[in-house]
Amino acid sequence: MVEWDIRKLQILRTLRERGTVTATAEALRMTPSAVSQQLTNLAKQIGVPLLEAQGRRVRLTDAARLVLRHAEAVFEQLERADAELAAHRHGELGEVRVGAFSTAVPALVVPAVRALRESAPGVVVRVREAEAAEAYELLAAGEVDLALSLAAQAPTVGDARFTRLELLADPLDVALPAGHDLAHARGLRLADLAGEEWIFGGSGPWSDITRGACEAAGFSPSQGHAAAGWTAILAMVEAGMGVALVPRMAAVTRDGVVMRELGEQRPVRHVVAAARKGGEDAPAVGRVLTALRETASRTHEGRPMP
Repeated sequence: MVEWDIRKLQILRTLRERGTVTATAEALRMTPSAVSQQLTNLAKQIGVPLLEAQGRRVRLTDAARLVLRHAEAVFEQLERADAELAAHRHGELGEVRVGAFSTAVPALVVPAVRALRESAPGVVVRVREAEAAEAYELLAAGEVDLALSLAAQAPTVGDARFTRLELLADPLDVALPAGHDLAHARGLRLADLAGEEWIFGGSGPWSDITRGACEAAGFSPSQGHAAAGWTAILAMVEAGMGVALVPRMAAVTRDGVVMRELGEQRPVRHVVAAARKGGEDAPAVGRVLTALRETASRTHEGRPMP
């Protein structure tokens, strides 16, 4: 029977994710030669070739992919073993590292941390602001325990590495200059703003969300200005330079800006959390997830409840 080496399987798994020996070495804090040697030894141990040349790079063989398919179940079970050992050793004590996108930090993570100080003072939360791509790299590398992102940027449900958990449906409101003709109109619909100049990012998820919401309302938005930060976007709205969709979690009160709801057909963005498969069972991680869910539930469709 083959003597399996978990560390070597982790190296093979990382190579599949990172694509090159050099990138794998950087992720695992090894030298490229050490990565190559470990994978060569693993191939000898199990008796099948794991890598094949592809120009100046290497790619995984079908045998390597077969091995990793079975290894995912092993990694998941090891995560569960770690979780049970943590429960046995520490009970309600533990440290949880959270990677979260910028607007989720003040709206979800900080209130959850405050609540945990009362309900579970032994659980320490370390927060790292990170957008989706970085957050999921950190999660895969074991450098954070939870990653928060928009659902559109999260790994697919079929990704064997992660468990995905829904947190919040965050409505999008429209920001109008205080003097706009429709600032106080009854029954405002997104389609009523089809002729406006819009302010949103030049590319990326927020551009996609704005364009998608407007197109669902029957028009293509005319982009008057491009900005990625909410402070800049709302400053331009206040100056009468255009209108913008703003997630309720991110809204900042400004005297010259009127935030309007868009009725039952308003667009929303979905916020999710992800943990490594099996890692969500760790008691401290579970505590943090509960606090995040309770924070989200205290938000009535994205608005703090009285």
